[in-house]
Amino acid sequence: MNDDWKAFKNNQLKMSPTGTGILDGRTFAIKDVFSLKNYCTSAGNPDWLRTHPPGKQNAPVVDQLLEQGAYLKGTTHTDELMYSLSGENFHYGTPINPRNGDRIPGGSSSGSAVAVAAGLVDFALGTDTGGSIRIPSSYCGLFGIRPTHELVNSKGVIPLAKSFDTVGWMAKDPARLREVGEILINQEEGHGNFEHLFLEKEAWSFVEGDTKECLLHAVSILQVLVKNTNSLYISKEGLAKWAELFRSIQGIEIWKEHGEWIETVKPIFGPGVSERFKWASTLNASELGPLNNIREKIKQSLSGLLQTNGLLVIPTAPGEAPLRQLSIEDMEQYRTRAMQLTCIAGLTGFPQVTIPLMKKNGMPIGLSFIANHSQDMKLLKFIQRVSAILINRNVQIANLNQ
Repeated sequence: MNDDWKAFKNNQLKMSPTGTGILDGRTFAIKDVFSLKNYCTSAGNPDWLRTHPPGKQNAPVVDQLLEQGAYLKGTTHTDELMYSLSGENFHYGTPINPRNGDRIPGGSSSGSAVAVAAGLVDFALGTDTGGSIRIPSSYCGLFGIRPTHELVNSKGVIPLAKSFDTVGWMAKDPARLREVGEILINQEEGHGNFEHLFLEKEAWSFVEGDTKECLLHAVSILQVLVKNTNSLYISKEGLAKWAELFRSIQGIEIWKEHGEWIETVKPIFGPGVSERFKWASTLNASELGPLNNIREKIKQSLSGLLQTNGLLVIPTAPGEAPLRQLSIEDMEQYRTRAMQLTCIAGLTGFPQVTIPLMKKNGMPIGLSFIANHSQDMKLLKFIQRVSAILINRNVQIANLNQ
């Protein structure tokens, strides 16, 4: 398979289906963090690849897909140890965003997003800890889901911060996104409809101009699906405080998970990633309990708002994909803004699906829907309805009505 988009870490590694099912004839790729039998996983870093043995067996989610008739077409690039949102890898290069080669693809599931957006596979698996499915989906014009935390089996997946890590996936259309969900999510679709849309005021302040206009136009059309739409603030402290809480808990967990390996091996990390690991090493692990108490209050508050029929509606990212090779300072500023959006589902563990709207300039931007915990299949069904209505009203959705 030709890989002009530089999406794949290994496009020679292929696995045929082991059964038949709803994915017969479909192809998929996986981020290079999933265990495969007799294959060495890199996690985006040569020193990790050098110091870890081949997998003893496939990650269960991979076997689930093979059993349903899907073909595995290879492993895809990731940011180093999944600790970035840009998709730029110091060691292995940067996959090319099919929407605009001058823009970053977003990370850390960059290769998976590019493989799908370029039409190399029908769907792809990635992981999402701090936004690593949602951000590249937004930048590359894809449907993507970060499921309820711990709902999808993460065994055989290299961890980053376990209380945030999820296995997610991306596709060009909502039907495919839902099909994969039917396999990986052991859950009924749920009864009733989503009746309330909640627009988080601070989150919407992060977008402006034609980006905001594009997203809000879609929201206005979708009001036919619900009883009411309200604008409110979900955070009295502000989303910057929530993002800092997320960052601190994540950093403590990351160092607990990888600190010993880093101190022993002394791996070479690229710019940005190196500084984040150094910062994580300075955190006080004894603060984890009190921080998680604050996190639990946030989760209970948002759960009480959404209940079983509410959706939080926010921009997926602060804007379209940034240009490649920005300075570390500029990328960190953008990452900080993005984390104020992505931390909401991260802290609560709630499911979030992003849909790919198209701006007038041809660049994609994501619109996200966050449901209460364990509402994943109901949310995926809703997204199909949303997409059909938007297309009917001539709203441009990447890949569906171009």
